[in-house]
Amino acid sequence: MTLTPGITPEKDGLDGLAWNVVGHTYTPKMHSENAFVWHADIPDGTFVPPHIHPTQDEWICMLEGELEVEFGDEKQVGRAGDTIRMPMGLAHGIYNRSGKTATCLFGVAPSRKLFELFGKLDGVTDPEELVRISAEHEVDFLPPPE
Repeated sequence: MTLTPGITPEKDGLDGLAWNVVGHTYTPKMHSENAFVWHADIPDGTFVPPHIHPTQDEWICMLEGELEVEFGDEKQVGRAGDTIRMPMGLAHGIYNRSGKTATCLFGVAPSRKLFELFGKLDGVTDPEELVRISAEHEVDFLPPPE
């Protein structure tokens, strides 16, 4: 898929798309085989459990609020204006424990299967099903802690 020229308006997603993934609203803004960017509204008290992207670098550009990112035992906090970097192959979990909704832009490079994954995860609430579908799309969730 080649990047098409144009503008994605502030409130719109590509082709009118928006997905509910783990309680977050993801709105795709740009997609090509080289990169995928989406806007995210991340309510307080929600999270993405620790996982690995074995084939993609990922980043978050914080717009409002704050997110905690855990890299194993290390915890870092990203605030408005910060960019959070998550290299491929490094396990990371993303948590909103701030008391407010966080908004941000996520991106991955290359896109690989993530755009398709979000379409398949839209509205999925069963954790086992989420893990299974994600593994088919090159996102590997870590087992829960003992």
